[in-house]
Amino acid sequence: MKKWLAIGGLILVTVIWGGGFVASDIALESMKPFQIMMVRFLLASVLMGVISRGQRKSEEKLKDRAGAIKAGILMGVTLFMGFAFQIIGLQYTTPSKNAFLTALNVVIVPFIAFVILKKKIGAKGIIGAVMSVLGVALLSLNGNFTLSLGDGLTLFCAVGFAFQIFFTSEFVKKYPASVLNTIQMFTAFVLSAISLMIFGENDFQVTIQGWLSALYLGVVSTTICYLLQTACQKYIDETKAAIILSMESVFGTIFSILILHEVVTVRMVIGCAVILAAVIISNMSETSEKIEDKEICKI
Repeated sequence: MKKWLAIGGLILVTVIWGGGFVASDIALESMKPFQIMMVRFLLASVLMGVISRGQRKSEEKLKDRAGAIKAGILMGVTLFMGFAFQIIGLQYTTPSKNAFLTALNVVIVPFIAFVILKKKIGAKGIIGAVMSVLGVALLSLNGNFTLSLGDGLTLFCAVGFAFQIFFTSEFVKKYPASVLNTIQMFTAFVLSAISLMIFGENDFQVTIQGWLSALYLGVVSTTICYLLQTACQKYIDETKAAIILSMESVFGTIFSILILHEVVTVRMVIGCAVILAAVIISNMSETSEKIEDKEICKI
């Protein structure tokens, strides 16, 4: 029963995150990128901090406090990079393209693990990577084989999120999730505030829709979703969870069509389908390898 509730919870996360692409697009009508990010991570930092204080037992058990802080900062830096490239890229591309290109982070993670931890990449992981390149070409390349600015920035965003996912999977084994989340969100907030001042985005002239969108992103899409994801993944293995979470790109496209009336071409649909298939295949590789290893051990 808990497993099915967890699956339902993760699906809810993907629906909310899918709506986040539309909320970001609406917020950009009256807010600058780093204004949105600063508000988003300020709300998340405060709420995560309150929740973390309510879990003092985790903090009391924490022996390596300095290590947890460093880990949280590293996660926060990569989280900031992911969201920064994503929302800046969204100014120059559509929410549906932004959503599917962001989903490529799942394909990139095994290659990061290979470079840093020397973990082997399975055949399905390589197939997934090749398919993802094909999907990006169908979805984003222009007639002269150039990549648009928005799509190029979103690809950098996928790399940022891939590192964030990798670091999270490594550090959550050593430190309490509530502590890591709080430090991560606060780090992203500080970097957003610094970027806001550097790029001169101090002038806030925000509409009610803009504030509501930022509120949704900070409270629902960030705080609630990250907490719900952490709780649900206690009952589902990371491979299945990643496949379910990749569905955020599908919901992002659906909401973009329904709310923003985005026009979707046949080529875009094929490109999105290839990228989604690449994400699923690349995540199936780890499970297949574990099964094969067990069979070899039996022999």
